[in-house]
Amino acid sequence: MTDHAPPARHSRRGLYVPLVLALVALAGWTGWWFWLAREVETRLDVQVQALRDSGWTVTHGPVQTSGWPFRVRVQIADPDIVAPSGQGLSGAVLVAEASAYDPGKWVVIAPEGLSLVRGDKGRVDIRGDALRLSASGFAAPFPTLAVELVNPVFTAQAGSEAFPISRAGKIELYTRPNATAVADLDVLFRMTDAEGRSGGPVEGLAQNGRLTAQVEGVVEDARALRGTDAAGLFAAWTRAGGRFSGVRGSLEAGESRALLSSDQLNAGPDGRLQGQIALKAERPMSAIAGLAQSGSGSVDRAGAAGAAAVSAASGDQDVDLTIVFRDGRTWLGPFALAPAPKLF
Repeated sequence: MTDHAPPARHSRRGLYVPLVLALVALAGWTGWWFWLAREVETRLDVQVQALRDSGWTVTHGPVQTSGWPFRVRVQIADPDIVAPSGQGLSGAVLVAEASAYDPGKWVVIAPEGLSLVRGDKGRVDIRGDALRLSASGFAAPFPTLAVELVNPVFTAQAGSEAFPISRAGKIELYTRPNATAVADLDVLFRMTDAEGRSGGPVEGLAQNGRLTAQVEGVVEDARALRGTDAAGLFAAWTRAGGRFSGVRGSLEAGESRALLSSDQLNAGPDGRLQGQIALKAERPMSAIAGLAQSGSGSVDRAGAAGAAAVSAASGDQDVDLTIVFRDGRTWLGPFALAPAPKLF
């Protein structure tokens, strides 16, 4: 008889090693996630306290952190954030989210809308299909920001001053560090298909149509935009010599269109805009006449009517115009149209 050796037994170590490695990796990742979540909560507490120490009023409800394993999601109930200037935001809930792989980029949404706090002017509720902010590049002198409001609707609360815009197709604001000057900030604002409130200046300007505007420029000495005094953010910037430069844009209001440009704009001691804007206007008379007929108390209808009469005399042809902001007013030639825009 021939002796047969028993079959060789294969080690199962090769089956267990990948499982053990996977469990070790999962445990390590879970530890990282919980550390990151705790770090986010700690930094949030520190930032809230820093704002309060600077005179801000900041209140909120419970803070919940979730999103394991691939996201960090922070939900803040009943946030109310108001600067010493009286400007701020409040809402039912804010949700901030970032990838656990790349926590350097955050997206903040307001799923139930926001209320814009406007100091003595009261509050305006904002609702829309999407209200979101994205922020990244926190290691740079200024972070890169993108604010998007999709189909926003603006409703002034009872007892508050009316808001000039009732709704819009989209409102966007983008900021990023300037590529050549580390102290400066590039800004782009875009508003599409906006409707003015009934009887207001925007409705008059657009002749009951839609207002679309895009403006871009450079905020010089933007590092001075850190003040939290009662006059607001732009007051310290103005005192430091801050100004807007390289302003370019376009405007469509009903049948009227214009290209605008300005080499320099700044704010006066009263917070109102100073400087001038050159306009290449197409059919401007319709817009100016609509402004003159506006029921808004902020519009100098006599001045707007005079400007409309001059435009009508030219046959509503394409013209080059200059808008001047001085003495707290907005001027078109010798005609005062309205108060100059107020930054603080």
